[in-house]
Amino acid sequence: MTAPTTAPLTGLRVLDLATLFAGPMAATLLGDFGAEVVKIEHPTKPDPSRGHGPSKDGVGLWWKMLGRNKRTMALDLSKPGGRATLLRLAAGTDVIIENFRPGTLEKWDLGWPELSAVNPRLVLARVTGFGQFGPYAHRPGFGTLAEAMSGFAAITGEPDAPPTLPPFGLADSIAGLTTAYAVMTALAARDRTGAGQVVDMALIEPILAALGPQPLWYDQLGHVQPRTGNRSPNNAPRGVYRTADGTWVAVSTSAQSVAERVMHLVGRPELIDEPWFATGADRARHADVLDEAVGGWIAARTRTDVMAAFEKAEAAVAPVQDVRDVMQDPQYQALDTITTVDDPELGPLRMQNVLFRLSATPGAIRWAGRPHGADTEEVLTELGLSPDDLTALRAEGAL
Repeated sequence: MTAPTTAPLTGLRVLDLATLFAGPMAATLLGDFGAEVVKIEHPTKPDPSRGHGPSKDGVGLWWKMLGRNKRTMALDLSKPGGRATLLRLAAGTDVIIENFRPGTLEKWDLGWPELSAVNPRLVLARVTGFGQFGPYAHRPGFGTLAEAMSGFAAITGEPDAPPTLPPFGLADSIAGLTTAYAVMTALAARDRTGAGQVVDMALIEPILAALGPQPLWYDQLGHVQPRTGNRSPNNAPRGVYRTADGTWVAVSTSAQSVAERVMHLVGRPELIDEPWFATGADRARHADVLDEAVGGWIAARTRTDVMAAFEKAEAAVAPVQDVRDVMQDPQYQALDTITTVDDPELGPLRMQNVLFRLSATPGAIRWAGRPHGADTEEVLTELGLSPDDLTALRAEGAL
């Protein structure tokens, strides 16, 4: 279970102490490109992601993806032996990722002073709902709260409908990506200074960054973006349109040239000559006219015919796909976006591949998520603990 020598993060050691979902995702991304990741879970209360969503034969499938490329061990950090063992692990580790509420590690005497004392080169990534300080710091925080608090929910949904939350871990996913980037940034700084540091990642911040210039618009213009459903205030036609065979396609006209091609394609070239057609914002103010033209044309044709016509016209279109379509999509197949991983518990598994392709030092999924605590003895034996040490830790309840 070693990373390919060509993987760019081979030799990087990561301890994943986090749960649900941003912190573990960041560790997964590092492991995908060769980092040696050890997932540390409580002996009797494992990461709840093991039980999230559907399972097969009693094995949680979400964990198979989130836990891939990680060795797993059980350790109770609140026990004296657990604390001492973590400090021994930290001494030879490059990165620790945790998402306890602020003050929890400190309560166990495992805060930054103690961790950096045993390893001044350590990078400690702390992922919380609201950050390490401020009036909300000690509140329990989840991605749903970040999606609401950031402004995402307020601009999502139809104008006359309630604010809409995403049906998946959007804020956690964005924070997971950002945490991996933050860790690599801190490691790059360490290469120059020789010193590690703390990464303070709050779920409420990366999703706000992803929402774009809304604070700037409000600061300078007092503008508050409204809910517009699938329409955009910046261009039209834009949205989803139903085809004759009951499926849906999405159309985008962010470029003026594409908007003009769409009008030619749907047989309404005269609209191009309208004064309001010249800019995306003006087109958006006439979305009813444009949606009627495009929607009527699409409604008279099958999705296959619509896709072929748009491709021939070099206009931007995509099918609205569910996961069944995704698994069969030829572009995803060409990219190996959904790849197969052999798993000793469940057999061949199909899941998303590593996030991007590197031409010289590619990443890889070496194994799917392993059972709770499966590698405890192996990891601690490598650390130098004897069988008697393991017995003592078990007697204390630390393992």
